[in-house]
Amino acid sequence: MSSKLIRGTFIITLGTILSKVLGLLYVIPFYRIIGGEEEVALYQFGYVPYTIFISIATAGVPLAVSKYIAKYNALEEYAVGRKLFRSGMYIMFATGILSFIAMYLLAPWFAGLVLNGADTTNSYSVSDVTTVIRAVSFALIIIPFMSLIRGFFQGHQSMGPSAVSTVIEQLARIIFLLAGAYIALFVLKKGVVTAVSVATFAAFIGGLASLIVLIWYWKKRKPGLDKLLQHDRGTLDIPLSSMYKEILIYALPFVLVGIANPLFQFIDQITFNRAMAAAGKSAEALGSLGILNFTTHKLVIIPVSLATAFALTLVPMVTESFVKGERRVMFRQLDQTFQVLLFITIPAAIGLALLADPMYTMFYPYDEYGAQVLRTYAPVAILFSLYAVTAAILQGINEQRYTILSLLSGLLIKLALNMPLIKMYGTEGAVYATALGYTFSIVINLIVIKKFAHYPFKLVAKRTLLIIIFNVIMAIPVYFVYKGLLNFLSPESTFQAIIIVGICATIGGFIYAYLGLRSGLADRLFGTRLQRLKKRLRLS
Repeated sequence: MSSKLIRGTFIITLGTILSKVLGLLYVIPFYRIIGGEEEVALYQFGYVPYTIFISIATAGVPLAVSKYIAKYNALEEYAVGRKLFRSGMYIMFATGILSFIAMYLLAPWFAGLVLNGADTTNSYSVSDVTTVIRAVSFALIIIPFMSLIRGFFQGHQSMGPSAVSTVIEQLARIIFLLAGAYIALFVLKKGVVTAVSVATFAAFIGGLASLIVLIWYWKKRKPGLDKLLQHDRGTLDIPLSSMYKEILIYALPFVLVGIANPLFQFIDQITFNRAMAAAGKSAEALGSLGILNFTTHKLVIIPVSLATAFALTLVPMVTESFVKGERRVMFRQLDQTFQVLLFITIPAAIGLALLADPMYTMFYPYDEYGAQVLRTYAPVAILFSLYAVTAAILQGINEQRYTILSLLSGLLIKLALNMPLIKMYGTEGAVYATALGYTFSIVINLIVIKKFAHYPFKLVAKRTLLIIIFNVIMAIPVYFVYKGLLNFLSPESTFQAIIIVGICATIGGFIYAYLGLRSGLADRLFGTRLQRLKKRLRLS
């Protein structure tokens, strides 16, 4: 396995996880500042459409550009990537402005769509939601520039700028979000709509901070990047029209993959209220939607950080191996990716499900129903991760068309089953529909990988079975310890919930680490450093 993949994945993983953890921790004070589930539902009404628009505005730029540059760097045609980068700045400026205008003007339509079926006596007006959506739309002006620079660095297999800028973006956004919401509500005495609008506008502030960091990195590393041009073969002079045609071919699947999760959430937004109303639960629809799309989703998405990091690192690496015809290298990269991904995400999802009650209380006021939804939702994190990675692999082997097919198929299943399942099972029905949609998409991706990359899944299948066995062995004692702790501690108390999670996570982590080291699986996945640790622990 190339050390570049491990090193690059580690850097991106660290940055992404730090960003996700910050994005999770801020909900603790934010939830308490603005109120409860209905207020965070209002926040999501603005943020989900924004996520869709920002993915379209950037046109999948980080991954598409990184793939394009990695391809021509492998051919030692460094000037091609630089030419794309220079002209891309103008394109990103145009797409940012156009996306901002479109979202700003379409805000009333989005607002009416998501409020369809809501109990108007307990929810917000179309004007309120419009204000929130328009506040976040300003971020569309600046994010495309940021995305292009990240893609350029990733194409050169330099993951540090992306990781650092991601963390800085999140820090700046959260500081402005919390301070702004607090000042709006408690200092200026404005309403919740104003506070939430300020909170969504924080996306612009975060993007601006990230862009400043990336420009600093560009100035710092430009001399080294210029040296590559001295070794340019100069045999290709690709016109801009051909460049953008190739980028668009790469980008469209990236756009769809990038907005997969927001699209699934958007389907919930436009169908949930109607389905709950049909089930006679209109009054609780908005609060339940807040639990589904904000409180529980924030917790479930944490294990997906690893998959996101792998996807960012994997595409240029697999592209390089694929272009050079190094199938064995590519197979080793895929083996390692699948195994590390499952080795980490499966226990994280199981732990989240087992400890749903105290985990929910750690971040929000105790809510039995919220914990119940989290328990159901937690295993879906594995599907989120597998979809991100399998879709990234399809980009690397130039089978983007099937990425589109798999996503659209999954969305169709989600759309078809969402309302019937919500009527039958309430909020959990939406989780079931999401799981079924993602499962179908993943199956399609795996079939395509098998057919076109000729990738043998035997090793991964065997290791997956071993990982599942380890998780069962870990989960049983953790479950009994958890039940025993409930005799002395209550998951309804935030402090006691932290103690419960801390004890159970420590025991589970120790058992799982012991099994991984004792079996040698962790050594194969993480290399010589763990082998040395294993000797120190006298497990050899």
